[in-house]
Amino acid sequence: MHAQDTELRKELHCTIYPTNSLQKLKYVVICSYCNGKWLLSKHKKRSTWETQGGHIENGESALDAAKRELFEESGVKDAELYYVCDYCGYDSLSSADGAVFFAKIYELGEMPESEMEKARLFDTLPDELTYPLVTPKLIEQAELYAIKQKLI
Repeated sequence: MHAQDTELRKELHCTIYPTNSLQKLKYVVICSYCNGKWLLSKHKKRSTWETQGGHIENGESALDAAKRELFEESGVKDAELYYVCDYCGYDSLSSADGAVFFAKIYELGEMPESEMEKARLFDTLPDELTYPLVTPKLIEQAELYAIKQKLI
């Protein structure tokens, strides 16, 4: 199952939609930016890097989920979050909708105990991405939004 999961992550694609276009959001993705660099996290069970994100819990707003996931997966102490777009992630077996946020980080903190091993700042995206077909596309959307809003 582990090898199959890895292959599904590698083949995951996404389609971008304007904010509030999709009704049943299941996930949030946070594209985190700090001092001119992208903050990515490394899962304890993988050798690849990924944006912060995860499931929206019952009764939780997408923004609240993004704030929670950002802290849990990176230890960020202070950041402003902005709703960038919606997306549909899909592979050969399934699909799910989510919201993408841009996080302008002001203060990094210690990594809390979670499924993530560590977080690191990158000048450019590394080749070793958990979702190689999705992460660059979502980062590009977040960057375009941040430039347009004069956040970076």
